[in-house]
Amino acid sequence: MNGWIGFLINLQFFTVFPIKKQLPMDKKYIHRAIQTFPLVGLFLGLILGGVLYALVEWTPLSSLSIAFVVWFLTMALTGGLHLDGWIDASDAFFSYQDKERRLEIMKDSRTGAFGVISVIVLLAARFIFIYEIVDRVNAWTYFLIISLPLLSKCVMGYLLSRMPLAKKEGLGAFFQSAVRKNSLYIYWLYFIVSFAVAWSFDFKLVTLFFIMCLASLLFLLYIKRKIVSWFGGITGDVLGASVEGVELWLWLILWLLHYFAMG
Repeated sequence: MNGWIGFLINLQFFTVFPIKKQLPMDKKYIHRAIQTFPLVGLFLGLILGGVLYALVEWTPLSSLSIAFVVWFLTMALTGGLHLDGWIDASDAFFSYQDKERRLEIMKDSRTGAFGVISVIVLLAARFIFIYEIVDRVNAWTYFLIISLPLLSKCVMGYLLSRMPLAKKEGLGAFFQSAVRKNSLYIYWLYFIVSFAVAWSFDFKLVTLFFIMCLASLLFLLYIKRKIVSWFGGITGDVLGASVEGVELWLWLILWLLHYFAMG
């Protein structure tokens, strides 16, 4: 029951799906929410993969039209929540100020030129990757697209649980206050089940999924060092920017796999 409430908390915080029920916010439920981050990613991935499959198999739409729908859903399903973090963090990062000043910039509700430019580049690159993937779609594409948000939420969960806070208030601090030593243990179960599902289809899919996991790990190892040097730790905006960053990285990897490993 606690796990279900944690999952609903995630839907309420991180997606556009209306959860009208008043949910308890005790630490035990937030702990379960952290544990179910990847399940929310899986839920979003299933929607993306399902919509892609339906449009490819059951409609006469062009690759360009299908790519636009999938691209739009990557933003619409989360209400642009993580994009907001990307914009704020970009404004702060490209100010080339010290850590304290960057944190002040992220709290400013105004959007600067660097934030606008960075989100345009992010969304344009994502659209190009999605279009090229749709144009080369095959049976393995759907599994890998479904796994993409799952992996990004694993990265978010790790950063939230293991990185220092840059400030003691905000969404990041609220969630981190409920972290326990065993909060991330269940993530290994998600990986084992994912590999088992991939194995049930084809060994090559296992290899492709392993590459996606490795790419996520490399991003995590890089960003966990840079977050401290750039911002002094995590905030809600930094976590949101990290999710957008790792997802763009994974879309790039998936695009490359379609050219060099899945052709």
